[in-house]
Amino acid sequence: MTRTSTIYICQTCGAETRQYFGRCTSCGAWNSIVEEVIHTSKLRSINNKVPSSKRLETKGSQPISSITNEPIQRIFSGYKELDRVLGGGLVAGSLVLIGGDPGIGKSTLLLQSATEMARYKSVLYITAEESSNQVQLRWNRLGKEESSLHLFAETDLELILNEIENFNPAVAIIDSIQALQDNNLGGTPGSVTQVRECAAALQRLAKSRNISVILVGHVTKEGMLAGPKVLEHLVDTVLTFEGDRFASHRILRTVKNRFGATNELGVFEMQGKGLIEVLNPSELFLSSQNAPGVATIVACEGTRPIAIELQALINQTSYPSPRRTTTGIESNRLHQILAVIEKHLNLPLSRFDCYLAVAGGLEVEEPAADLGIAAAIISSYKKLELPKGTILIGEIGLGGQLRSVGQMQLRIREAERLGFNSAIVPKLSNKELSSKIDQPIKVREVSNIKEAFEIVLKLI
Repeated sequence: MTRTSTIYICQTCGAETRQYFGRCTSCGAWNSIVEEVIHTSKLRSINNKVPSSKRLETKGSQPISSITNEPIQRIFSGYKELDRVLGGGLVAGSLVLIGGDPGIGKSTLLLQSATEMARYKSVLYITAEESSNQVQLRWNRLGKEESSLHLFAETDLELILNEIENFNPAVAIIDSIQALQDNNLGGTPGSVTQVRECAAALQRLAKSRNISVILVGHVTKEGMLAGPKVLEHLVDTVLTFEGDRFASHRILRTVKNRFGATNELGVFEMQGKGLIEVLNPSELFLSSQNAPGVATIVACEGTRPIAIELQALINQTSYPSPRRTTTGIESNRLHQILAVIEKHLNLPLSRFDCYLAVAGGLEVEEPAADLGIAAAIISSYKKLELPKGTILIGEIGLGGQLRSVGQMQLRIREAERLGFNSAIVPKLSNKELSSKIDQPIKVREVSNIKEAFEIVLKLI
């Protein structure tokens, strides 16, 4: 006998209550709680969608040292930049979630990758938001010809699971998870219950049949992945597709990866025939012109070093409170660096507006950019161009001291490859000094911010 119960679920955080509230007691969102009807007997049947004959056999516990160390099987996506953020390629039996703003290029990238993978693997592309003809139009626009890629337009979860079981592909792409619907559940597609249960059913099928599943996810207006937080915990890898859709380049970033490094970064460029991978992104974010207020750093995104230009503008304020505006840098970081400069270099920056931006629309979060930020600010204040061919790397402490950052040798090699001839860095530890090799780039080690800018002014 089917038992029906009513539950109220917050569509923002997934919190469940037995009564309606105008404001969620967990996340504080207003008007986000929706009533959903749960059928107990049907919900129990959802958890058994994968036939018992096709499930993995249950094994008892065993010592961790006795478990066989099997090599990870990876499927190459056809694009080096996508393989980089995945940790070397798709892992068989894994779930990958990729999210991004509407129109950023998620479906385009996955359709291109699916076409390349279909050359040597069986690939099933399930489109739940578009018809087969609409996907065919995009495929033709990308300049593709014949392919063994299989396309299936459907939103019903049960039909999708049956098609995956019958076709048994190596890779299955679901575009998108918010468009799927299980008729055994209440609620509309995209609701917390629907997204959670559909993703759980796909996960069980992927693990039991060793199929790599890629899920496309929507994002909220705040830029977070839509749906319950359990969706990000459920999958093995979470990727975000970033960038201004009015600009040409796109950035694919790893947020979570159980089979590789996090914070990896891949760069693509949108062109008339789809997304083209950028194998040397440093040249994309550097300009050939030098000007006051421009400094160059080398940031590390995962295992990739990228040379980035920082731009600062210092201007006399006409307001009682000077403005502090940042693009790509956390504003609290800017306030801290301004206070350190004013304290230790005696520059009256409290009477000036400060505008700071990262060229190319990138976001830099690591503290290794502190010295470059300070250099750009001082360069704009004094109206002096920083010496050409010089990079600045280092974290600034509140006492004005410079602290060493990780992967210094990797950063210096990238600067050397790009033709820089001088690098101002914090004093390296004995271990780093012993591993340092002879390089054509001149490395100048300093201990505090005052010493760093004495060297910079001499170079000018």
